Amino acid sequence: MTIHLPAADGTLRAHQPSTEPRVQGPRAQKSRADLAKSPLTSRTVFAAAHVVADPFADVSPDSPAAVDWDATLAFRRHLWSHGLGVAEAMDTAQRGMGLDWAGAAELIRRSAAEARSVGARVACGAGTDQITGGSLAEVRAAYEEQLALVEECGAQAILMASRALAAAASSAEDYLEVYGHLLRQAAGPVILHWLGPMFDPALKGYWGSSDLDTATGTLLELIAAHPDKVDGVKISLLDARRETDLRRRLPRGVRCYTGDDFHYPELIAGDEQGFSHALLGVFDPLGPLAAEAVRVLDTGDTAGFRAVLDPTVALARHLFQAPTRFYKTGVVLLAWLAGHQSHFTMVGGLQSARSLPHLARAYELADRLGLFPDPKLAEERMRTLLSLYGVDQ
Repeated sequence: MTIHLPAADGTLRAHQPSTEPRVQGPRAQKSRADLAKSPLTSRTVFAAAHVVADPFADVSPDSPAAVDWDATLAFRRHLWSHGLGVAEAMDTAQRGMGLDWAGAAELIRRSAAEARSVGARVACGAGTDQITGGSLAEVRAAYEEQLALVEECGAQAILMASRALAAAASSAEDYLEVYGHLLRQAAGPVILHWLGPMFDPALKGYWGSSDLDTATGTLLELIAAHPDKVDGVKISLLDARRETDLRRRLPRGVRCYTGDDFHYPELIAGDEQGFSHALLGVFDPLGPLAAEAVRVLDTGDTAGFRAVLDPTVALARHLFQAPTRFYKTGVVLLAWLAGHQSHFTMVGGLQSARSLPHLARAYELADRLGLFPDPKLAEERMRTLLSLYGVDQ
């Protein structure tokens, strides 16, 4: 049956829901267990995973997060089953937007333990969100606390961009001092994280300058001084040209992880001078298709990789449209529609952060991609949401 979806101009448009999920090419005959045993080889790929809120918790938007741990860990197992790594406790998990440090610490402990139990890969965000401001010494101490927890749990650390550091630092030298101290004491190679102000306005001027060329120079200076302690750098500036330039200037052995949710197919595919690995929030909803595409790339078929992944960009650009930081709402909507959780509720009440027309378009684009394992369930749940908003069918 046709479903009528609201547009931004107040009109309704007809959409014919899919009846079958996407058939995953020549691997369709293989069992999921067989696929899980086949790791991705040509690229290192992390999906930054969301948290599932507890819908029955009696909390307000400014209360500590109430997390449904069973559903949260089940979603990570879903990503791991496709051969993806999980980037844990990142901004996709609502760090600084509903999930505080206490909640993030528990998430890191549980996810790292779950990864060990299934032999999966997890890297966890270490930041400074247990403080809201302070001196450089206090920022450094906050980083140290979180880095120690991640390493104690046996996970790889991702040094997240810090609002507190952006506020406390007065020069590039301040960034070099704080990060240099952390890298010297890190137990193993970490992933550095450059998150642009489109994701978090408080991070404007990171690395000591609003001039991106100057900021890039500072980041490269840091990496050059500690190449053995930097596994790679995740860059999330939504600027493909700048990312390509950065990865060409990285020391040998230091990876570039794309965080560009607009240009990821071309950046992962790369060119004759190199390519990007991936650490992406959009791979939360796109996990199965992302894994399918990279397995095609593993065979050397770049055109086939692009044929799988290029059609997903329209959905990614829609989810991450301004204000970009609210992309998590669309991510959680799609997880609900796909049957990965039983409700459309978010930590901090952020299910209200996107309009109904935005959510309707996300459903439509995802449905056209065949992202829903049970298209009928997705349709029924979308009809329920529309009804709650007063849209008659």
